Amino acid sequence: MYTREEAKRIKEEFWTRFGQFMALSTSEEGTKVNWINYKTGVKHLYFRMDADNKTAQIYIEISHPDAGIRELMYDQFVEYRLLLEDSLGETWEWDPVYYDDNQRKTARISFSINRKTSIFKQEDWPDLISFFKPRLLALDSFWSTAKYAFEIFK
Repeated sequence: MYTREEAKRIKEEFWTRFGQFMALSTSEEGTKVNWINYKTGVKHLYFRMDADNKTAQIYIEISHPDAGIRELMYDQFVEYRLLLEDSLGETWEWDPVYYDDNQRKTARISFSINRKTSIFKQEDWPDLISFFKPRLLALDSFWSTAKYAFEIFK
């Protein structure tokens, strides 16, 4: 078991290395991107990655505090579902109502790694990077086309 400080340091080291690795990749539009903190340009709409001692997950999070607007944003993604899944090459889990770790109501479209991995095992880092990288690049490819349909939410 790790102390809180050790766990924080290990996670920071992984995400720093992942960020350095991803810095070699440009966006679909040819621009430099902070892949760890991907900017969608739409408030309350995020592309997130998470890893812990058992699993890893990548997801689109819609966290608008207004339930009606959050639902409209989610519905817009539903309209673009075929384009999204075509870009990703896989089917993700769709949750119109999802409660985050702080019990905040959000909407989430997500995909989890299909085997046990741990961010605390450095030998699992290549698997985590191989999980995150293609999906993050696919999300960017999708977003380069779909973002215009979300400008109403800016």
